[in-house]
Amino acid sequence: MAKREDGSETVRGVVREWRAVEGWGVIESKSTPGGCWAHYSDLQMLGFRSLEAGRAVEMEFEAADQDGYSFRAVRVWAEGEEPADLSGGRTIGRPGAYSSSLTIEWDDDKA
Repeated sequence: MAKREDGSETVRGVVREWRAVEGWGVIESKSTPGGCWAHYSDLQMLGFRSLEAGRAVEMEFEAADQDGYSFRAVRVWAEGEEPADLSGGRTIGRPGAYSSSLTIEWDDDKA
């Protein structure tokens, strides 16, 4: 385990499998025997958040009973990079509910 500047502990892992359609996968590390379950919402990276099998990552995790795994990732990011701040002012970790809006305006050609 490595200590980060913010005091949290991280471990290196390798993605065993990633189910992009379902948005989850399993990460192997010495600290998480049997694998660590991870959800796409825990990926601290910009753009489309997904992983590929064999990719090296860094992560923070917790002990939990999640879909047959004894560990659950709390934050995951590419090895050697800093985790992206996706908080939008919120506390880093599991993000709050996502919301969006769409406004459609029609041109009025009656002039």
